[in-house]
This record gives sequence, C-alpha cells and structure tokens, in this order.
Amino acid sequence: MKKLIHIIMLCAGILTSASAQTFTQRIQQKVDGMGTVTIHESDSIDQLVNSATLGNTAAKQATAGNRVTPAAPATANPHATATTTPKPVADDDTEEKDDAPVEITKKMLVGGYKVQGYRVQAFAGGNSRKDRQKAERIGNDIKASFPDEPVYVHFYSPRWICRVGNYRTYEEAHQMLVSLRKMGFTQSTIVKGKITVTD
Repeated sequence: MKKLIHIIMLCAGILTSASAQTFTQRIQQKVDGMGTVTIHESDSIDQLVNSATLGNTAAKQATAGNRVTPAAPATANPHATATTTPKPVADDDTEEKDDAPVEITKKMLVGGYKVQGYRVQAFAGGNSRKDRQKAERIGNDIKASFPDEPVYVHFYSPRWICRVGNYRTYEEAHQMLVSLRKMGFTQSTIVKGKITVTD
C-alpha cells in the first residue's frame, strides 16, 4: 500500500513539474539519442509563446502588461490600385538617374472581360530573386517607353515572366514585338492566351 501511495505522489509531482515547464523549456530538454534544440528569443516573444501554454495566473499576469497584438493580415485585393511614388523633382537642373522609379499604376479594367488574344513576352527567366528583379526592371523600362501599354510581371511556375499588351490580332502584337526588339529585347516572342479587353 505504501508503494502505491509513493507512486501516486511521484506521478503527481511529475505532472506538476511538467505543467510548470514552458513550451520552450520542454522543446529544449535534452533527450538521449535525439538532437538538441536551442531557442534565442526576446522576452516579448517568450511571453507570447509560453503564456498560451501555461494555465497558471502568474504567466497571465506577466503578459497582461505587455500584451502583443497581432498585425492585421495583408489581403490580396486584385481590384486595388498599386502605385509607386514618383521621385520628387529637384530645384536645380541636375539630370535624374536612369534607375529612378517610374510611376506605375495597375488597375483592373472596369467592364473588362477575358477573350483569346496575344501578348508579347519580353522576358522569361527562372524562379530566383534575381530573375524576379530582372523581370520587374524590364517591366519598368517598357512601361517608361510605352506608358499606355499594360505590362504584366508574373510568376508562372517555374519562371518569372514579363509580358506586354492586350492585343486581339497577331498584327498588333507583331508591331509591339518589333518595337521591343529595337529596344534590345531580342528574345521577345508573341504568346497566345487570355487577354483582358473592354468594348
């Protein structure tokens, strides 16, 4: 009978000490035959992570004064207008750099609908950050030269691409192809697909 009482008290002690451990303490425990985890975090992150797992009032009181509110999630709104801020004009007569940001506005066409048509693909790269930056730079260059033409920089798996225009006929797309090749985009091609038009 004494052994049973000792086992019950031992189990109660183990449960009490296990519940007193924080989440990060449990993760960082050393277990034979397994790897180790080391966590470096600020006090606010420690309170945020560990207060959710501790049921005691001490942890709740510790985080009550330093309550962390999560940021509102960013929503991807396809109808939103995104613009880059144009560079302010200097008072003196200095020339602007060639890599100055160009004002770009992306809008959904009001009353637009999808039909089969053509676009001119000016760039098709890989899936790296460098390829993304190159696609965006090419898109900005084209938008600076042809401000009335829509420019699309998208990731179509597995590559970043830059396409120009919404052309109903092959001939219209060919005119843009010739213009882009004159700008130095010799690998430009015409691609057939869904385009957005208004009528």
